Amino acid sequence: MARIRRRAFTALAALAPAYLRPGPAAAEPPPPTGPDAGPSTGPDAAGFESPGLAGDHLPAFHRRLRDELAFPLAWGTSPIRDFPTWRRTARATVEEHLVHPADDTPFDAEVVDERPGGGCRRRIVLFNVTRYSRVRATMLLPKGRGPFPAVLLLHDHGARFDIGKEKLVRPWYDEARLPSALAWADRHFGGRFVGDELARRGWAVLAVDALGWGDRFGLAYEGQQALASNLFNLGSSPAGLMAREDQRAAALLASLPEVDGDRIAALGFSMGAYRAWQVAALSDHVRAAVSACWMTGLKEMMVPGNNTLRGQSAYFMLHPGLPRHLDIPDVASIAAPKPMYFTDGEDDPLFTAAGVETAYRKMRAVWRSQGAGDRLHTEVRPGLGHTFTPAMQDDAFAWLDRWAGGRSRR
Repeated sequence: MARIRRRAFTALAALAPAYLRPGPAAAEPPPPTGPDAGPSTGPDAAGFESPGLAGDHLPAFHRRLRDELAFPLAWGTSPIRDFPTWRRTARATVEEHLVHPADDTPFDAEVVDERPGGGCRRRIVLFNVTRYSRVRATMLLPKGRGPFPAVLLLHDHGARFDIGKEKLVRPWYDEARLPSALAWADRHFGGRFVGDELARRGWAVLAVDALGWGDRFGLAYEGQQALASNLFNLGSSPAGLMAREDQRAAALLASLPEVDGDRIAALGFSMGAYRAWQVAALSDHVRAAVSACWMTGLKEMMVPGNNTLRGQSAYFMLHPGLPRHLDIPDVASIAAPKPMYFTDGEDDPLFTAAGVETAYRKMRAVWRSQGAGDRLHTEVRPGLGHTFTPAMQDDAFAWLDRWAGGRSRR
Protein backbone atom coordinates (compact mmCIF):
# COMPACT_ATOMS: atom_id res chain seq x y z
CA MET A 1 0.00 0.00 0.00
CA ALA A 2 1.42 3.36 -1.03
CA ARG A 3 2.38 5.65 1.80
CA ILE A 4 1.74 9.38 1.71
CA ARG A 5 4.50 11.55 3.11
CA ARG A 6 3.25 14.07 5.64
CA ARG A 7 4.78 17.50 6.11
CA ALA A 8 4.98 19.41 9.36
CA PHE A 9 3.17 22.71 9.09
CA THR A 10 4.66 24.72 11.94
CA ALA A 11 2.78 27.93 11.19
CA LEU A 12 -0.65 26.64 10.15
CA ALA A 13 -2.52 28.91 12.55
CA ALA A 14 -0.73 31.92 11.20
CA LEU A 15 -1.24 30.93 7.58
CA ALA A 16 -4.95 30.26 7.71
CA PRO A 17 -6.07 33.84 8.44
CA ALA A 18 -3.84 35.14 5.66
CA TYR A 19 -5.96 33.61 2.95
CA LEU A 20 -9.29 33.85 4.76
CA ARG A 21 -9.43 37.47 5.81
CA PRO A 22 -10.66 40.08 3.32
CA GLY A 23 -8.43 42.60 1.66
CA PRO A 24 -5.93 42.67 -1.20
CA ALA A 25 -3.89 39.56 -1.59
CA ALA A 26 -0.16 39.66 -1.27
CA ALA A 27 1.57 40.24 -4.59
CA GLU A 28 2.91 37.08 -6.21
CA PRO A 29 5.23 36.79 -9.19
CA PRO A 30 3.37 35.87 -12.39
CA PRO A 31 3.76 32.30 -13.58
CA PRO A 32 6.43 31.82 -16.23
CA THR A 33 5.14 31.83 -19.79
CA GLY A 34 8.16 30.77 -21.77
CA PRO A 35 8.17 27.44 -23.58
CA ASP A 36 10.79 26.02 -21.24
CA ALA A 37 9.15 27.26 -18.04
CA GLY A 38 8.92 24.71 -15.28
CA PRO A 39 6.63 24.66 -12.25
CA SER A 40 6.01 28.20 -11.06
CA THR A 41 6.67 27.47 -7.40
CA GLY A 42 9.63 25.15 -7.80
CA PRO A 43 10.20 21.80 -6.09
CA ASP A 44 11.34 23.46 -2.85
CA ALA A 45 8.21 25.58 -2.45
CA ALA A 46 4.81 24.00 -2.93
CA GLY A 47 6.39 20.80 -4.26
CA PHE A 48 3.82 20.14 -6.97
CA GLU A 49 3.46 21.05 -10.64
CA SER A 50 1.77 24.39 -11.12
CA PRO A 51 0.99 25.55 -13.71
CA GLY A 52 0.85 22.43 -15.82
CA LEU A 53 1.32 24.25 -19.12
CA ALA A 54 4.16 26.33 -20.47
CA GLY A 55 3.92 28.68 -23.42
CA ASP A 56 2.36 27.60 -26.74
CA HIS A 57 0.21 25.08 -24.84
CA LEU A 58 3.18 22.82 -24.26
CA PRO A 59 3.08 20.75 -21.08
CA ALA A 60 5.45 21.98 -18.40
CA PHE A 61 7.35 18.69 -18.75
CA HIS A 62 7.67 18.88 -22.54
CA ARG A 63 11.47 18.90 -22.44
CA ARG A 64 11.46 15.55 -20.67
CA LEU A 65 9.07 14.13 -23.24
CA ARG A 66 11.27 15.47 -26.03
CA ASP A 67 14.44 14.06 -24.50
CA GLU A 68 12.85 10.62 -24.21
CA LEU A 69 12.38 10.45 -27.97
CA ALA A 70 15.29 8.31 -29.06
CA PHE A 71 13.70 7.00 -32.29
CA PRO A 72 14.92 3.44 -31.62
CA LEU A 73 13.62 2.05 -34.92
CA ALA A 74 15.58 4.51 -37.09
CA TRP A 75 17.95 2.96 -39.62
CA GLY A 76 21.40 2.90 -38.04
CA THR A 77 19.94 2.90 -34.54
CA SER A 78 17.71 -0.14 -34.90
CA PRO A 79 19.35 -3.51 -34.24
CA ILE A 80 18.03 -4.62 -37.65
CA ARG A 81 21.00 -4.46 -40.02
CA ASP A 82 19.45 -5.87 -43.19
CA PHE A 83 17.90 -2.93 -45.01
CA PRO A 84 14.97 -4.71 -46.73
CA THR A 85 14.04 -6.26 -43.38
CA TRP A 86 14.31 -2.87 -41.69
CA ARG A 87 12.18 -1.24 -44.36
CA ARG A 88 9.43 -3.85 -43.98
CA THR A 89 9.54 -3.53 -40.20
CA ALA A 90 9.50 0.28 -40.24
CA ARG A 91 6.68 0.40 -42.79
CA ALA A 92 4.64 -2.07 -40.76
CA THR A 93 5.14 0.14 -37.69
CA VAL A 94 3.93 3.21 -39.58
CA GLU A 95 0.99 1.26 -40.97
CA GLU A 96 0.00 0.23 -37.45
CA HIS A 97 0.02 3.85 -36.31
CA LEU A 98 -2.12 5.07 -39.20
CA VAL A 99 -5.09 3.79 -37.15
CA HIS A 100 -7.24 3.84 -40.28
CA PRO A 101 -7.51 0.34 -41.76
CA ALA A 102 -6.17 -0.70 -45.15
CA ASP A 103 -8.67 -0.88 -47.99
CA ASP A 104 -8.98 -3.04 -51.11
CA THR A 105 -12.40 -1.87 -52.27
CA PRO A 106 -12.75 -1.99 -56.09
CA PHE A 107 -12.15 1.46 -57.54
CA ASP A 108 -15.04 1.22 -60.01
CA ALA A 109 -13.46 4.14 -61.88
CA GLU A 110 -15.66 6.02 -64.33
CA VAL A 111 -14.72 8.80 -66.77
CA VAL A 112 -17.68 11.19 -66.76
CA ASP A 113 -16.18 14.01 -68.82
CA GLU A 114 -13.31 14.32 -71.29
CA ARG A 115 -12.37 17.23 -73.52
CA PRO A 116 -9.27 18.78 -75.11
CA GLY A 117 -7.79 21.95 -73.69
CA GLY A 118 -4.53 23.49 -72.59
CA GLY A 119 -2.51 21.26 -74.87
CA CYS A 120 -3.76 18.04 -73.28
CA ARG A 121 -6.85 15.92 -72.63
CA ARG A 122 -8.84 16.86 -69.54
CA ARG A 123 -10.82 14.28 -67.64
CA ILE A 124 -13.16 14.04 -64.71
CA VAL A 125 -12.88 10.62 -63.05
CA LEU A 126 -15.12 9.22 -60.32
CA PHE A 127 -13.75 6.42 -58.16
CA ASN A 128 -14.03 4.80 -54.75
CA VAL A 129 -11.12 6.25 -52.80
CA THR A 130 -12.13 4.10 -49.81
CA ARG A 131 -15.05 1.84 -49.00
CA TYR A 132 -16.64 4.93 -47.43
CA SER A 133 -16.15 7.62 -50.08
CA ARG A 134 -16.62 7.98 -53.82
CA VAL A 135 -14.83 11.10 -55.05
CA ARG A 136 -14.37 13.24 -58.12
CA ALA A 137 -10.79 13.52 -59.38
CA THR A 138 -9.20 15.51 -62.18
CA MET A 139 -6.84 13.92 -64.64
CA LEU A 140 -4.76 15.38 -67.44
CA LEU A 141 -3.31 13.30 -70.26
CA PRO A 142 -0.61 14.67 -72.57
CA LYS A 143 -0.85 14.64 -76.31
CA GLY A 144 0.45 11.54 -78.02
CA ARG A 145 0.24 7.87 -77.48
CA GLY A 146 0.64 6.31 -74.05
CA PRO A 147 1.17 4.71 -71.74
CA PHE A 148 2.58 7.82 -70.11
CA PRO A 149 4.67 8.42 -67.02
CA ALA A 150 2.40 9.85 -64.36
CA VAL A 151 2.43 12.09 -61.31
CA LEU A 152 0.08 11.90 -58.36
CA LEU A 153 -0.45 15.54 -57.36
CA LEU A 154 -1.06 16.17 -53.66
CA HIS A 155 -2.47 19.52 -52.62
CA ASP A 156 -1.42 21.61 -49.64
CA HIS A 157 -3.30 22.76 -46.56
CA GLY A 158 -2.86 26.52 -46.53
CA ALA A 159 -5.97 27.02 -44.36
CA ARG A 160 -7.81 27.35 -47.68
CA PHE A 161 -10.51 24.69 -47.98
CA ASP A 162 -12.76 25.79 -50.86
CA ILE A 163 -10.16 24.46 -53.29
CA GLY A 164 -8.09 21.29 -53.10
CA LYS A 165 -7.16 19.65 -56.38
CA GLU A 166 -7.85 23.04 -57.97
CA LYS A 167 -4.69 24.35 -56.32
CA LEU A 168 -2.68 22.24 -58.76
CA VAL A 169 -4.92 21.71 -61.79
CA ARG A 170 -6.81 24.58 -63.46
CA PRO A 171 -10.53 23.94 -62.81
CA TRP A 172 -11.96 24.03 -66.33
CA TYR A 173 -15.10 22.38 -64.96
CA ASP A 174 -15.96 24.98 -62.30
CA GLU A 175 -15.77 28.69 -63.07
CA ALA A 176 -16.82 29.55 -59.52
CA ARG A 177 -13.58 28.09 -58.15
CA LEU A 178 -11.34 29.57 -60.82
CA PRO A 179 -10.67 32.91 -59.07
CA SER A 180 -9.55 31.14 -55.88
CA ALA A 181 -7.41 28.74 -57.89
CA LEU A 182 -5.79 31.54 -59.88
CA ALA A 183 -5.03 33.47 -56.70
CA TRP A 184 -3.45 30.38 -55.15
CA ALA A 185 -1.29 29.73 -58.22
CA ASP A 186 -0.14 33.35 -58.18
CA ARG A 187 0.66 33.25 -54.48
CA HIS A 188 2.62 30.01 -54.30
CA PHE A 189 3.53 28.80 -57.81
CA GLY A 190 4.47 31.90 -59.78
CA GLY A 191 1.12 31.91 -61.58
CA ARG A 192 1.45 28.33 -62.84
CA PHE A 193 -0.87 25.41 -62.38
CA VAL A 194 1.69 22.72 -61.63
CA GLY A 195 -0.42 19.89 -63.04
CA ASP A 196 -1.09 21.67 -66.34
CA GLU A 197 2.62 22.39 -66.71
CA LEU A 198 3.51 18.74 -66.13
CA ALA A 199 0.92 17.59 -68.69
CA ARG A 200 2.46 19.93 -71.27
CA ARG A 201 5.80 18.29 -70.52
CA GLY A 202 4.50 14.79 -71.22
CA TRP A 203 3.20 13.60 -67.87
CA ALA A 204 -0.22 12.23 -67.02
CA VAL A 205 -1.42 13.74 -63.73
CA LEU A 206 -4.10 12.88 -61.20
CA ALA A 207 -5.36 15.16 -58.42
CA VAL A 208 -7.84 14.24 -55.68
CA ASP A 209 -9.38 16.26 -52.83
CA ALA A 210 -8.54 15.31 -49.26
CA LEU A 211 -11.42 15.19 -46.79
CA GLY A 212 -12.54 18.76 -46.08
CA TRP A 213 -11.20 20.40 -49.26
CA GLY A 214 -12.68 21.15 -52.67
CA ASP A 215 -15.60 18.88 -53.53
CA ARG A 216 -15.32 17.40 -50.04
CA PHE A 217 -15.70 20.83 -48.46
CA GLY A 218 -17.13 21.60 -45.05
CA LEU A 219 -13.96 22.22 -43.07
CA ALA A 220 -13.04 25.49 -41.39
CA TYR A 221 -9.82 26.22 -39.55
CA GLU A 222 -11.37 26.06 -36.08
CA GLY A 223 -13.22 22.86 -36.95
CA GLN A 224 -10.13 20.75 -37.57
CA GLN A 225 -9.82 19.77 -33.91
CA ALA A 226 -13.46 18.67 -33.80
CA LEU A 227 -13.04 16.64 -36.99
CA ALA A 228 -9.93 15.03 -35.54
CA SER A 229 -11.60 14.07 -32.28
CA ASN A 230 -14.62 12.68 -34.12
CA LEU A 231 -12.43 10.59 -36.40
CA PHE A 232 -10.45 9.33 -33.40
CA ASN A 233 -13.70 8.35 -31.70
CA LEU A 234 -14.69 6.50 -34.86
CA GLY A 235 -11.46 4.51 -34.94
CA SER A 236 -9.76 6.65 -37.58
CA SER A 237 -7.60 9.78 -37.72
CA PRO A 238 -7.17 12.70 -40.14
CA ALA A 239 -3.55 11.83 -40.92
CA GLY A 240 -4.21 8.11 -41.16
CA LEU A 241 -7.20 8.58 -43.44
CA MET A 242 -5.22 10.94 -45.66
CA ALA A 243 -2.33 8.48 -45.88
CA ARG A 244 -4.66 5.64 -46.85
CA GLU A 245 -6.45 7.73 -49.45
CA ASP A 246 -3.12 8.76 -50.99
CA GLN A 247 -2.08 5.11 -51.18
CA ARG A 248 -5.35 4.32 -52.91
CA ALA A 249 -4.98 7.18 -55.40
CA ALA A 250 -1.51 5.92 -56.32
CA ALA A 251 -2.89 2.43 -56.84
CA LEU A 252 -5.69 3.78 -59.05
CA LEU A 253 -3.17 5.68 -61.16
CA ALA A 254 -1.09 2.54 -61.62
CA SER A 255 -4.16 0.60 -62.76
CA LEU A 256 -5.13 2.92 -65.62
CA PRO A 257 -4.31 1.74 -69.17
CA GLU A 258 -3.03 5.17 -70.20
CA VAL A 259 -0.39 5.11 -67.45
CA ASP A 260 2.93 3.28 -67.31
CA GLY A 261 2.73 1.68 -63.88
CA ASP A 262 6.53 1.52 -63.65
CA ARG A 263 6.88 5.31 -64.01
CA ILE A 264 4.69 6.86 -61.32
CA ALA A 265 5.85 9.73 -59.12
CA ALA A 266 4.22 11.81 -56.39
CA LEU A 267 4.58 15.57 -56.07
CA GLY A 268 3.32 18.08 -53.55
CA PHE A 269 3.88 21.43 -51.89
CA SER A 270 3.66 22.14 -48.14
CA MET A 271 1.25 19.59 -46.65
CA GLY A 272 1.22 18.04 -50.12
CA ALA A 273 5.01 17.65 -49.84
CA TYR A 274 4.53 15.73 -46.59
CA ARG A 275 1.99 13.57 -48.39
CA ALA A 276 4.36 13.03 -51.33
CA TRP A 277 7.25 11.59 -49.33
CA GLN A 278 4.85 9.68 -47.10
CA VAL A 279 3.11 7.94 -49.99
CA ALA A 280 6.51 7.17 -51.53
CA ALA A 281 7.41 5.46 -48.25
CA LEU A 282 4.15 3.51 -48.01
CA SER A 283 3.27 2.66 -51.62
CA ASP A 284 5.17 0.37 -53.97
CA HIS A 285 3.35 2.02 -56.88
CA VAL A 286 5.20 5.30 -56.33
CA ARG A 287 8.73 5.09 -57.74
CA ALA A 288 9.89 8.67 -57.06
CA ALA A 289 8.72 11.82 -55.29
CA VAL A 290 9.17 15.59 -55.25
CA SER A 291 8.62 17.27 -51.89
CA ALA A 292 8.58 21.08 -51.84
CA CYS A 293 8.64 22.75 -48.41
CA TRP A 294 7.86 20.05 -45.87
CA MET A 295 10.70 18.27 -44.11
CA THR A 296 12.16 18.66 -40.66
CA GLY A 297 13.31 16.79 -37.60
CA LEU A 298 10.50 16.39 -35.08
CA LYS A 299 12.39 17.76 -32.07
CA GLU A 300 13.45 20.81 -34.05
CA MET A 301 9.84 21.41 -35.09
CA MET A 302 8.54 21.46 -31.50
CA VAL A 303 9.95 24.88 -30.71
CA PRO A 304 8.35 28.16 -29.61
CA GLY A 305 6.28 29.87 -32.25
CA ASN A 306 6.13 26.94 -34.66
CA ASN A 307 2.82 26.59 -36.47
CA THR A 308 2.57 22.97 -35.34
CA LEU A 309 2.16 24.07 -31.73
CA ARG A 310 -1.14 25.73 -32.60
CA GLY A 311 -2.75 22.35 -33.21
CA GLN A 312 -5.50 22.38 -35.84
CA SER A 313 -3.66 21.75 -39.15
CA ALA A 314 -1.13 19.54 -37.34
CA TYR A 315 -3.77 16.80 -37.05
CA PHE A 316 -3.37 16.02 -40.75
CA MET A 317 0.34 15.36 -40.31
CA LEU A 318 0.70 13.41 -37.10
CA HIS A 319 0.24 9.76 -36.22
CA PRO A 320 -0.16 9.40 -32.45
CA GLY A 321 2.57 7.29 -30.86
CA LEU A 322 4.72 6.98 -33.96
CA PRO A 323 7.46 9.34 -32.66
CA ARG A 324 8.21 6.79 -29.95
CA HIS A 325 9.65 4.72 -32.81
CA LEU A 326 10.65 6.94 -35.74
CA ASP A 327 11.56 10.53 -36.46
CA ILE A 328 9.96 12.32 -39.42
CA PRO A 329 12.95 11.77 -41.77
CA ASP A 330 13.10 8.15 -40.63
CA VAL A 331 9.62 7.64 -42.05
CA ALA A 332 10.62 9.29 -45.31
CA SER A 333 13.69 7.02 -45.42
CA ILE A 334 11.45 3.98 -45.79
CA ALA A 335 11.29 5.11 -49.42
CA ALA A 336 15.04 4.51 -49.91
CA PRO A 337 16.58 3.84 -52.34
CA LYS A 338 13.87 5.38 -54.52
CA PRO A 339 14.74 8.69 -56.20
CA MET A 340 13.53 11.51 -53.92
CA TYR A 341 13.76 15.29 -54.37
CA PHE A 342 13.48 17.66 -51.39
CA THR A 343 13.53 21.43 -51.76
CA ASP A 344 12.87 24.21 -49.29
CA GLY A 345 13.33 27.95 -48.96
CA GLU A 346 16.00 29.30 -46.64
CA ASP A 347 13.48 31.71 -45.11
CA ASP A 348 10.58 29.27 -44.81
CA PRO A 349 8.89 30.33 -41.54
CA LEU A 350 7.37 26.91 -40.90
CA PHE A 351 10.63 24.99 -40.47
CA THR A 352 13.79 25.90 -38.63
CA ALA A 353 17.09 25.69 -40.46
CA ALA A 354 18.26 23.22 -37.81
CA GLY A 355 15.21 21.03 -38.41
CA VAL A 356 15.68 20.93 -42.16
CA GLU A 357 19.41 20.18 -41.87
CA THR A 358 18.80 17.45 -39.26
CA ALA A 359 16.30 15.77 -41.55
CA TYR A 360 18.47 16.08 -44.65
CA ARG A 361 21.51 14.71 -42.79
CA LYS A 362 19.57 11.68 -41.56
CA MET A 363 18.17 10.92 -45.00
CA ARG A 364 21.50 11.36 -46.77
CA ALA A 365 23.03 8.81 -44.41
CA VAL A 366 20.32 6.28 -45.28
CA TRP A 367 20.55 6.68 -49.05
CA ARG A 368 24.36 6.55 -48.94
CA SER A 369 24.22 3.39 -46.87
CA GLN A 370 22.40 1.78 -49.77
CA GLY A 371 24.80 3.07 -52.41
CA ALA A 372 22.10 5.41 -53.70
CA GLY A 373 23.35 8.81 -52.60
CA ASP A 374 22.90 10.18 -56.12
CA ARG A 375 19.17 9.37 -55.97
CA LEU A 376 18.49 11.74 -53.09
CA HIS A 377 18.40 15.46 -53.80
CA THR A 378 18.23 17.83 -50.83
CA GLU A 379 18.47 21.60 -51.15
CA VAL A 380 17.72 24.86 -49.37
CA ARG A 381 17.12 27.81 -51.70
CA PRO A 382 18.64 31.10 -50.49
CA GLY A 383 16.31 34.04 -50.11
CA LEU A 384 13.09 32.08 -50.57
CA GLY A 385 10.28 31.35 -48.14
CA HIS A 386 7.38 28.92 -48.23
CA THR A 387 6.96 28.77 -51.99
CA PHE A 388 7.43 26.60 -55.09
CA THR A 389 8.59 29.06 -57.72
CA PRO A 390 8.73 28.37 -61.48
CA ALA A 391 12.52 28.04 -61.23
CA MET A 392 12.15 25.47 -58.45
CA GLN A 393 9.51 23.67 -60.51
CA ASP A 394 11.67 23.59 -63.63
CA ASP A 395 14.55 22.01 -61.71
CA ALA A 396 12.23 19.48 -60.09
CA PHE A 397 10.61 18.58 -63.41
CA ALA A 398 14.02 18.08 -65.04
CA TRP A 399 14.94 15.78 -62.15
CA LEU A 400 11.68 13.85 -62.67
CA ASP A 401 12.46 13.48 -66.36
CA ARG A 402 15.81 11.97 -65.43
CA TRP A 403 14.68 9.60 -62.70
CA ALA A 404 11.08 8.70 -63.47
CA GLY A 405 10.88 8.56 -67.21
CA GLY A 406 9.91 11.91 -68.65
CA ARG A 407 8.20 11.78 -71.98
CA SER A 408 6.93 8.45 -73.16
CA ARG A 409 9.41 6.73 -75.43
CA ARG A 410 6.77 4.51 -77.02
